[in-house]
Amino acid sequence: MRDTAISVESLSKSYRIAQNGEQTNRITDAVLSRLRHPLTRLHYETFDALKDVSFDIPWGEAVGIVGRNGAGKSTLLKLLTRVAAPTRGVIDLGGRVGSLLEVGTGFHPELTGRENIFLNGSLLGMSRREIQRRFDEIVDFSGVERFLETPVKRYSSGMYVRLAFSVAAHLETEILAIDEVLAVGDAEFQRKSLAKMRDVARDGRTVLYVSHQVSTVTSLCTSAMFLDRGTLAYHGTVEGALARYQDTFESFQRDQLDAARRPGTGQVRFRSVTVSEPAVDPADDKVVEFSVSAGSGVVGKYFVSCHVNDANGVVVAQCDSRLSGAWFDPDREQSGALRIKNLWLKPGRYTIDMYVCQAGILDAWEGADAIDVRPSPPYPEVTNDEALSHGLVLADFAYERAS
Repeated sequence: MRDTAISVESLSKSYRIAQNGEQTNRITDAVLSRLRHPLTRLHYETFDALKDVSFDIPWGEAVGIVGRNGAGKSTLLKLLTRVAAPTRGVIDLGGRVGSLLEVGTGFHPELTGRENIFLNGSLLGMSRREIQRRFDEIVDFSGVERFLETPVKRYSSGMYVRLAFSVAAHLETEILAIDEVLAVGDAEFQRKSLAKMRDVARDGRTVLYVSHQVSTVTSLCTSAMFLDRGTLAYHGTVEGALARYQDTFESFQRDQLDAARRPGTGQVRFRSVTVSEPAVDPADDKVVEFSVSAGSGVVGKYFVSCHVNDANGVVVAQCDSRLSGAWFDPDREQSGALRIKNLWLKPGRYTIDMYVCQAGILDAWEGADAIDVRPSPPYPEVTNDEALSHGLVLADFAYERAS
């Protein structure tokens, strides 16, 4: 067996993005535009999703891949699992790759769960006898035995992920690549999955794991990579990668002040996002004030979504205006405020991400502002720090004695 499970040299992936200078939302507008300007040619710009990435991964490593949205994490996994082809560079794999990248990939929707297990195994070069030997383990781990004869297009996202992960983890591939789709599963299945990935690494196989959940990267991985805007900024210890990840927060926030550099179509943009009280106690209401420009070519109302993230970039809470029935008219400038109640945040600094959305994202302002939560626990009794050391947030709870 070779010394390295994966060897990558000067790996790059570029995409061509059409730029015609005019955005249309309806097919009639597109047809009229073509009739009026028949000689107009599309112009393209190049987007580099990955740029000159090189690394070696030995056997038995569980490697976490961390970075912000758009850093190139999922693109890297797609290249390593041969879902996409690189623009430049060399990938040398030491064995077969089992993968779980996105909900909906890897299975044929018209086939049953049973048929898809055998299909996946055959695509990996396994014989029918080898697949049958692991079949009962796969089904038992996934917990979807009652639905094995049902086409997977009728599965819920959770059922799909459970079966897909079970197939990827139990079929005897030398390399296992998992994207963050495990977040779809329930907490118990996530716990089982992490334990299974640890067992896979102990058996000498190699695990690649993309996640925003710092706690799972810390508990599972033996090393980590930090990707920043398509480049490999760090490859080493888990602690080192997470430290580099956290160090980029402030510079990223400064970049996002320029609306033209933010993701989204740009038809509607945030003008301002402000936390009304930057320093609060854990049990205080958190209020985020915002204003949004009038829309350009936007048909129909839009909604606003706010993510509250901890110091490691984990989303602690999502507040989506659709859930409260709040929609906004793009024909005029809008302003409003989000009041978050009963969210007892633990002491520390939290960043605010704000999104304007319709079917897609119109504006995404990550790191728009921050909240500092003071170290004043909202409980009647004082105790040592151990009583507060676990969990992402503080809970409003009470113990009651039975009479």
